[in-house]
Amino acid sequence: MQDSDYIFREHDLDRFRWPDADYAHTPYRVFKDSAIYEREMEKVFRGPTWGYLALEAELPEAGSFKSVMLGNTPVVVSREEDGSFSAFVNRCAHRGATVVREEFGKADTHACIYHQWCYSSAGDLVGVPYRRGVSGKGGYPKDFKPAQHGLRKLHVESYKGLIFGSLQNEPGTLMAYLGPHIKEHLDRILVKPLKVLGYHRQRISANWKLYFENIKDPYHAGLLHMFAATFGTYRSTQEGYTLVSDGGGHSIVYSVMGTDDHDSVSEHYKDVKDKYQTDFQLNDGTLLQWTPDFDDGIGNLIISVFPNLVVQQILNTLATRQVRPLGPDGMELVWTFFGFEDDDDTLTDDRLRQLNLVGPAGYISMEDGEAIRLVQQAIQGETDATSFIQMGGLGPIVDADHVVTEVCTRGFWKQYAQTMEFAPREEGAPVPEKAHD
Repeated sequence: MQDSDYIFREHDLDRFRWPDADYAHTPYRVFKDSAIYEREMEKVFRGPTWGYLALEAELPEAGSFKSVMLGNTPVVVSREEDGSFSAFVNRCAHRGATVVREEFGKADTHACIYHQWCYSSAGDLVGVPYRRGVSGKGGYPKDFKPAQHGLRKLHVESYKGLIFGSLQNEPGTLMAYLGPHIKEHLDRILVKPLKVLGYHRQRISANWKLYFENIKDPYHAGLLHMFAATFGTYRSTQEGYTLVSDGGGHSIVYSVMGTDDHDSVSEHYKDVKDKYQTDFQLNDGTLLQWTPDFDDGIGNLIISVFPNLVVQQILNTLATRQVRPLGPDGMELVWTFFGFEDDDDTLTDDRLRQLNLVGPAGYISMEDGEAIRLVQQAIQGETDATSFIQMGGLGPIVDADHVVTEVCTRGFWKQYAQTMEFAPREEGAPVPEKAHD
C-alpha cells in the first residue's frame, strides 16, 4: 500500500494524518469530503473556538435580535435589558423547529410556531400551552420543569463592538483566544462607536476554507486584483507586513500607501504587462478619494480570526465579513459595512462610494470568488493530490516584514489541523495498516 492510500483514502478520520508538520501541503480531500465537513461542524464551529456573531451596533436597544449561523448551527443573538448580550441555538427544545424566523427584529419573547412554546430573549422557557392539560385531561407530568427545557445557550463576549459566541462548555476568555496581535489591530480600527451602513451577501461555489486561504495569502492580491495594482490601492511592492497569532489561526496583513515608486513598480510588474496598464485612468477619481481615518498610512488591512471572521479596512471602507459554510462545496459570505457615529455626510458618502471596491461585484474583490470556485471545480476528481504552500520558505510560522509569503496560510492549516485533531504524519514514520471498511 502506498502512503497516499492511507493519507487520502482512509475513511477512519480519527486516524487521518496531515501530510507534513510544516503545513506546506494541504490535501484536496479536506475541500470536498462530506465526513470531514461534518467533523468541522463539531470540532471547529461547535468546538474550542469563538465565532463572530454580530456588531453591537446591529442590536441598538434592549430586545433587538439578529439571526445568524455559526457553522451549520442556527443562532439568535440579542441585547438584554441591562445592555449585555445573549445568544441561543435557534431550535425549539420541544420538537426541534426553528423558533425565530426573522433575520432582524425586536422582541421580549419568541414563540415557536409549531406548538407555541415561548422563550425569553435569552432563551429561557417562559410559557408552555396546555401544561396542565385541557379540562383535566392530558398535559405534562407534574415534575415537568420549564427551567430544564430552555434553548441551548452560547457563551457570549464582546470586544470593541464585535460580539462573539462559543458553544464549547469551557471556551476560555475571548481575550486569550484573540491574542495580542488581533487586539492591537482591532484597537487601531474600532476607536469610536460604530454605525451600520449596509450589507452584501455572496454565495460562492467553493469550500469555506478556500476563502480563508485566499484572504491569508497577501501576495495574490497584487497579481489577481489588477485594479488594486494599477491604481495603487495595493501592490506587493509597497511596504507591508504579515502577522500571525501564536496558534497560527488568526492573522493580520497590511500595506502602507505611497511606499513604492514608478521604477520599482515597473520592474516587478514587467512580466504582467498584458494586465498592468500604466496608462489606465478613472473617469471618476472620487472613487479612490481617501481621507485617512488614522495617521499611520495603512491603506489596506485584513484581520482574520479563526474560524469565521474577517475585518477589513480598504481606504475608507470598513467592514466585517462573516464566513458561513454551506456544505463541502459551498459557502456564503456576509459583508457588514460600517462607519463611525460621528462621521459627517462627506465621509459617509466616501465610505459608501468605496463599497464598489469590494463585495460580490467589487472592482478589487470580485475575482476572489471566481478564483476559489476554479479550485473547487478542478479538484473534484482528485484523491491523492495536495496543494503546494511554500512562498516565503518553510521554517517557523512567524511574523514577516513583507507580504510575499504564505506563512499566514500555513498558520491557518496548523490551527485547523490541530482543532480537527489531525496530527501531522512524522517524516519516515511507518504507514499504519488500513482499517477495514
